[in-house]
Amino acid sequence: MASKEYKPTSVSIRDDGGVHVEWNDGHISEYGAKELRVNCGCAQCIEEWTRRKLLDPASVSSDIRAEDQMTIGNYAVQFLWSDGHFTGIYPFDHLRRLCPCDECKAEREQAKAVTD
Repeated sequence: MASKEYKPTSVSIRDDGGVHVEWNDGHISEYGAKELRVNCGCAQCIEEWTRRKLLDPASVSSDIRAEDQMTIGNYAVQFLWSDGHFTGIYPFDHLRRLCPCDECKAEREQAKAVTD
C-alpha cells in the first residue's frame, strides 16, 4: 500500500459525524469519528520525539463527531471535532492506512507478514 500515491477525490462528513472518503483508485473508506479522533497525529495527541500516544482513547467521548473538514494543500485533510480539537492533520497516506474495511485490513496483514 505504501508505494501507491492515494489521494481522495471526495471527503465528506456523514450524518452520524463519521467520515466518507472516495479515493483516486475507486476505493471507498468509511471512518467512525471516534476511531479517526483517537488516531490524530498532532503534537497534542502524540509525543513528537518518541511517538508515544498522549491522548487517552477513553477520554474521547463515544458520541464525538467531525463537524467540519478542509483540505490542507495537496497532501492532507484537517477536521474540526465536536470536542473542539482542530490541530490534527491527517496526511492522505495516513488516512488510507487507517481505512477500517476488510480489504485494507487484509493488505496491512499481508504487508506485515512480509516484513516479519
